[in-house]
Amino acid sequence: MYWGFSPPEVPEPTFLENLLQYGLFLGAIFQLLCVLAITVPMPKAHEAEAEPSEPRSAEVTRKPKAAAPSANKRPKEVAKKRR
Repeated sequence: MYWGFSPPEVPEPTFLENLLQYGLFLGAIFQLLCVLAITVPMPKAHEAEAEPSEPRSAEVTRKPKAAAPSANKRPKEVAKKRR
C-alpha cells in the first residue's frame, strides 16, 4: 500500500471569483489610502503663501448686499393701480 500525500484537488477559480478577489484587494488598498489621508497631516501651502501678503481689508469688511425683492412681491401702489 502506498500512503503518499497528494494535495487535494482544488478546482481553478472562475472569472467571477478572480474578479471578486481582485476587487476586494483593490477596495482594501483604497480604504488604507483613505485612512492614511485622514491621519497623516499634510502641509498647507496656500496658507503659508497667504500670510506674508497684506490683508485685504476692503474685501473682508464688505457686508453682503441686501437681497433684492422677489418678483411676486410688488409694491402696494402697483397693486392698487390695477384694481
